Amino acid sequence: MLIDSLPFWIADYLAGWMFLTLTVLLMMGFPVTFTLLGTALVFGIIGFDLTFFDLLPLRIWGVMGNVTFMAVPLFVFMGLMLEKSGLAEDLLETMALVFKKVHGGLAISVVVVGGLLGASTGVVGATVVTMGLLSVPVMLRHGYKTTLATGTVAASGTLGQIIPPSIILVLLGDILQVPVGDLFLGALIPGMILVGLYILYIWFIAFIRPQSAPSIQTSDSGISRELVIQVSKALLPPLLLMVSVLGSIFAGIATPTESAAMGAVGALALTAFHRRLNLKMIQDAMQGTTKLTCMVFIILVAANAFGLVFRGLDGDALIQEFIESLQMNPWEVILIVMLLIFILGFFLDFIEICFIHIPVLAPIIADLGFNPLWFGVLFAVNLQTSFMTPPFGFSLFYLKAVCPPQVKTMHLYRGIIPFVAIQLFGLFLIAFWPETTTWLPQLVFGD
Repeated sequence: MLIDSLPFWIADYLAGWMFLTLTVLLMMGFPVTFTLLGTALVFGIIGFDLTFFDLLPLRIWGVMGNVTFMAVPLFVFMGLMLEKSGLAEDLLETMALVFKKVHGGLAISVVVVGGLLGASTGVVGATVVTMGLLSVPVMLRHGYKTTLATGTVAASGTLGQIIPPSIILVLLGDILQVPVGDLFLGALIPGMILVGLYILYIWFIAFIRPQSAPSIQTSDSGISRELVIQVSKALLPPLLLMVSVLGSIFAGIATPTESAAMGAVGALALTAFHRRLNLKMIQDAMQGTTKLTCMVFIILVAANAFGLVFRGLDGDALIQEFIESLQMNPWEVILIVMLLIFILGFFLDFIEICFIHIPVLAPIIADLGFNPLWFGVLFAVNLQTSFMTPPFGFSLFYLKAVCPPQVKTMHLYRGIIPFVAIQLFGLFLIAFWPETTTWLPQLVFGD
């Protein structure tokens, strides 16, 4: 084997060099899948030989045969169909009417709709694009500060990352060996905390600087019967879908995969109810689902190849020894891990971080005695910031593509700064009050 001819400072730490090589290549912009597979192949040959990869087909078969992962394309299809059903437009228009007399009411309505769409679709890109098209021009026309308008939409669109049903929670459940239903329940309260923090920030800004978030001045007053009917029509469809999808999981009636299938059927029914269901729409939703699902699974296969070689080179033991040599207490380790994930979010996609780093970090966190359910939700909240942090914040890319011409890239970057700070404050609350994630699953499922 080639490893026998290498100097000890390379041979003994080959797993570390492998991880460093992968990180550098990803930072240089090489495609994720080919980087993972290429790095695994090169270091696998150095550390072993080609026969070592005889184990790889079995690992890939185990991944592709995992029934839980079937929920991913079903939830994606559900989200894309709802995005085309007119649900988001109805919600935004209705919520804007509800909060029209309040300073910052338009922005607050965007946050509320972002939370509802997150609980209905879980697809960040579709939510950001839809709300960006509909709400940013309206807020700017009513005198909103550009940075507040863009920051609110970018942040609210990412709520689907943490509010169930969330694709990242489905993926994390398998990696952390935590039931997806537990993760969905555990993420509900943290998701509501973030929604509340966003609304409090907008209300505070509107209170101290009313000119940044003015109310909509209209001649009518009070709550009319027509408004109540309109709100009911806009809210009932997403609420019914949430109950059917999440309620079936929490009640133990259906598995996450079965509930995802129910959600997909429900999305088709809602689209038909809005009289927008046609063959072209179904074809577009299926194409989008296929593309995103293929991306997720090809990265997952490549990550399994990387993980096979990394563990074969005793990479887990190497990282464990390194952390023990630092002589840090468990909370300091958590702080370092969260800081690492936050920094990686500037450069890598959330799926890449999930498949590459969590399999390495999860055993270490478990050895330190932390609850894997709590860590999974904490990790998901941290990853949510990766959608808003430049240079590769996908929420910013989606929003810039649909904003009016007068909205510049710097408006987006400046607009998300306070929301990233709010996100980190929410992360702090969840970290030091684990009951925010563990109380609800214990209440429903017991210990």
